[in-house]
Amino acid sequence: MKKRPTLSSICSIASLLVMTSAASAEDIEHGRRVFRLCVACHTVDSDRNGFGPHLKGVVGRPAGGLPEYRYSEAMKTAGAGGLVWDEAALSEFLSSPKKKVPGTKMSFGGLWTTSEITDLIGYLRANP
Repeated sequence: MKKRPTLSSICSIASLLVMTSAASAEDIEHGRRVFRLCVACHTVDSDRNGFGPHLKGVVGRPAGGLPEYRYSEAMKTAGAGGLVWDEAALSEFLSSPKKKVPGTKMSFGGLWTTSEITDLIGYLRANP
C-alpha cells in the first residue's frame, strides 16, 4: 500500500523549492556594486565608449560588435568566429578574459566567485 505524503512533507518540499529558486536568482544590486570594478574602462548606462567599449546592451551582442570601438584583433576574430555575449560566454569571459579570448586587450584578470559573475551578468542584462 502506498503512503500518501503528509502536509508537513509537502510544506517542507515547497519551502526548499522556494529557497533554492531565491538563492539562484541574480542580485542586481550586488551586480551593480561588482560593476564598480569595471567603471574605469566601461559604461553600462550610455552608448559612450571609454577605454573599453560600452556595455549597454552587451547581452546578446556579437563579440567585437561595436563599429565605433577599436577592438583587439583577437576580439574581432572571436566575433567573426561566432562568439556572442550570451550568459555562458560572459560567464567564461568574466572568470578569465585572457583564457576565453586569448590576445584580448582587456587587462582585468577576472572575477573569482560565481555569485559575482552571475550578479554582474544580471546587472548587465538589466541595462539593455
